[in-house]
Amino acid sequence: MSSATPVRAAVWTSVIGVVLIAVAVGLGAWAFARGNTPFAVDLWWNDLLVVTAIPLAAPVSYAMNFLGGGWFGVFVVPLGGAAMLLVLRRPWAAVFFLAAEAASAVLVQVLKSTFGRARPTEILVMSDYGSYPSGHVANAATLAVCAVVIFPRLAVAIVGAGWVLLMAFSRTYLHAHWLTDTVGGALVGVGAALVVAAAMAVPLAKDRATVSSRRGAH
Repeated sequence: MSSATPVRAAVWTSVIGVVLIAVAVGLGAWAFARGNTPFAVDLWWNDLLVVTAIPLAAPVSYAMNFLGGGWFGVFVVPLGGAAMLLVLRRPWAAVFFLAAEAASAVLVQVLKSTFGRARPTEILVMSDYGSYPSGHVANAATLAVCAVVIFPRLAVAIVGAGWVLLMAFSRTYLHAHWLTDTVGGALVGVGAALVVAAAMAVPLAKDRATVSSRRGAH
C-alpha cells in the first residue's frame, strides 16, 4: 500500500476528530453560558437514578470508577496497554495509544478548568474539579477507538462501544456526572483518538503492513 492511501484517509479522520472536539467544546460552552445550570435531560436522568434501584448497578459502577480513573486509569491502563503492544511487536501502535491517551487527558483537563461545571449534589465518590466533561468516559472512548484502530474487527468495535456506554451509565449512576458530561467525554475521547490516528496514519499503516507480512510468512 502506498503512503498516499493512509494520508488521504487521514484527512477525513482528522476532520471528523476535530469536528467532534469542537462539538464537545460547544456543548460545554452552552452549559457555561447557562450559568452551568443542568439541562432538563440532566435533571430528569439524575432524578430517575436517585429513585431507581438497579440490581448490581452499584458494585459495577464502583468497579468502573476504579478502572476508568485515578492512578489505575491514568497510569496503569496506558502504560500496561503500551507494554502489551510492544510485546506484540507493535511499537507504532504503542506510541499511538500513549499519545491518544495523553491528548484526551489534556483536553479533558483544559475543558474542566475552562467551564468549571458543578457536579450533582448526590455524588457518591470522590472526584476532581469540574464535572464537564467526564474524564472516565473520555478515557473509555479513547481506549475503544484506539483498540479499533489497532485491531480493526467488528467484535472489537462492539465491545468498545459497550465499554463506553457502561462507563457513561456508571458515572451517572454514582451521580459523579450529569448525562451531558458523559456525552461531552465521549466526544472528546473519540475526537482526540481520531486526530492522533490521523497524525500517525503513515507509521500506523506501516505497522499494520508489518503485522500482515509476519502472518503471511507463517
